[in-house]
Amino acid sequence: MQVPVEIAFHNIDSSDWAETVIRGRVSELERLFDRITSCRVRVDQRAKSNGTSIPPVVRIEIGIPGRADLVVSHEPEHLQRKYQRPDLQKAINEAFRIAERQLVGLKEQRQGKTKAIYSDIQNQRLGQVAEVQPEQDFGYLVTSEGSLLYFHRNSVLAGDFDALGRGDELYYVEGVGDTGPVATKVRVKTPE
Repeated sequence: MQVPVEIAFHNIDSSDWAETVIRGRVSELERLFDRITSCRVRVDQRAKSNGTSIPPVVRIEIGIPGRADLVVSHEPEHLQRKYQRPDLQKAINEAFRIAERQLVGLKEQRQGKTKAIYSDIQNQRLGQVAEVQPEQDFGYLVTSEGSLLYFHRNSVLAGDFDALGRGDELYYVEGVGDTGPVATKVRVKTPE
């Protein structure tokens, strides 16, 4: 890396263990993708809501030559949906998991090994609707691994978005959105 790692804490006390974990995870990113020129990590604790502390946000900006910075950030609600008790350790792990996935995708794209050369059938997975917000045009599905993936009304290629309900089975292809993994090319599983 050409520029030393920058770590900043905002509205939260700096801690040695968090800095150590972050530096270790940045080193893993460098091993995964050796063209990283800079990395800035900001840990931000937003205001408290209803007397309870909302999870911290970890924002990672990765400098890569020949493109705009790769930015990973998630809203506190993402952690609250994914974990029963979200904390700083989980926020750091989730942000770096998303960054790793995006770097692997970028590396494959640059090596010409993108998933686009394969058919969707080989890449599709089966999940279930966890939540649907028809009035806001989005929903979440549960993967076979138990994680939640966001999907938009426009991602539903087969089936009626407005008719979706909790537990309905969906085929999907996992992609990368602005804030991390998302479900794309969603198809409602038809009864056999």
